[in-house]
Amino acid sequence: MKNRIYPQAIETVISPEPVAPQSFHDPVEAVGALRHIYERNTKFLRESFAALANGSDTNKRYRAFYPQVSVTTTSFTQVEAWQAYGHMPMPGHFASTITRPDLYEAYLTEQFRLIIRNHGVPVTVEESTTPIPLHFAFPEGATVENSAAQHIQRPIRDLFDAPDLNSIDDHIANGTFEAGPRETRPLGLFTAQRADYSLYRLPHYTATSPEHFQNFVLFTNYQFYIDEFIAHARKLMAQGGGGYTDFVEPGNLITRAGEDRSPDPILARLPQMPAYHLKKPGHGGITMINIGVGPSNAKTITDHVAVLRPHAWVMLGHCAGLRNTQALGDYVLAHAYMREDHVLDDDLPVWIPLPALAEIQVALQEAVAEVTGLSGYELKRIMRTGTVATIDNRNWELRDQRGPVKRLSQSRAIALDMESATIAANGFRFRVPYGTLLCVSDKPLHGELKLPGMASEFYQRQVAQHLSIGIRTMEKLAEMPMERLHSRKLRSFTETAFQ
Repeated sequence: MKNRIYPQAIETVISPEPVAPQSFHDPVEAVGALRHIYERNTKFLRESFAALANGSDTNKRYRAFYPQVSVTTTSFTQVEAWQAYGHMPMPGHFASTITRPDLYEAYLTEQFRLIIRNHGVPVTVEESTTPIPLHFAFPEGATVENSAAQHIQRPIRDLFDAPDLNSIDDHIANGTFEAGPRETRPLGLFTAQRADYSLYRLPHYTATSPEHFQNFVLFTNYQFYIDEFIAHARKLMAQGGGGYTDFVEPGNLITRAGEDRSPDPILARLPQMPAYHLKKPGHGGITMINIGVGPSNAKTITDHVAVLRPHAWVMLGHCAGLRNTQALGDYVLAHAYMREDHVLDDDLPVWIPLPALAEIQVALQEAVAEVTGLSGYELKRIMRTGTVATIDNRNWELRDQRGPVKRLSQSRAIALDMESATIAANGFRFRVPYGTLLCVSDKPLHGELKLPGMASEFYQRQVAQHLSIGIRTMEKLAEMPMERLHSRKLRSFTETAFQ
């Protein structure tokens, strides 16, 4: 097969007419301007691609740009000490590219409102110099190259911009981005291309659209919790919703409040990490995701969920109890983490401590008390606080135990799993309030292993209560002012203005 060569160079770049910068003191109008640029420019790319598929000239390049929001401040501003975000740390010029302003409308409106209030300056909306990749201009589920490749005689990358993996990174979130003294600083943790990358990965991993994700996220490592969540959500919907409006399952199957859906399976084959969404207006409900087993999955899903800027995420799952005084079914509230997961070592070194967040810890403890009806010593008898160790070797017991057991003892760990520290570490890294409440399901150091009969009985008895605690925790967090929930403990010296 001969190589195809295209001797005629592309000399003409076709783009939509430039949009003049506009300044706004009204956050709603600013978001509207972002939507206008984004929708016009993505439509231009889709229509250009369709024209090429129908035989248009393939010796032109088509390019459109993401919208951008920027703010310029000339003086330091003193804000209330408890405000973790919504202000710039120093005078200068700050900007971020924006994608999907329709999806982020409420989020962006709130970020702009706080900046305008705290600094008394307008926000400016304009086109950026970052091209929109053709792949990200199409709606979810659409195919790009395969559907029309046979009609286009040049490589798609000759004609349109593709995702630039050299610029899709987490330098801002990791604190490794360095701007010169006169360079523009970022307003948010994620560039538009980085956000788009995750928005297109989420449906792949979870089989649900980003628009369905809620601001309060529960992660679990067992399907038993998901089964209980499904039963709970369907019952709520059948009874009128109880304040929730919809329940969304993989495949984007929606059950609305007042509907009674049969428990038939939704998809013939579930995705790698299926997500379920109990929705409230303003994304104020609960999303639950079965992340499966292991720190790799935990990092992967939180890398992508983070771009949606949730208000909190909490790990609910099973763990190995490490203390003789623990019993199967006891709860573990993580106050600290011992990290041997290794998947985040290059992004967040293990010497960085992960602080316990008071708002999350209090909500979890109060929820345990409310659901169990216990208090005082009786509550302490079934719930222990301390260090949770996360390891990347599921069969660590089969190795020479002197090494791991020594480290576990020196760290004062009370429980061990494979996901919790990873989820907490990515919460710290991405400024998402995090917490962990685990349930002791075995005690390998004391010879108490899960046997089939014991496991079934344990799951039936304990999962419903554990899930109820998680749901009640999220409902309590949703009642808090969000500016106070987002802890200052997660903010660095020179932090972005956006939450």
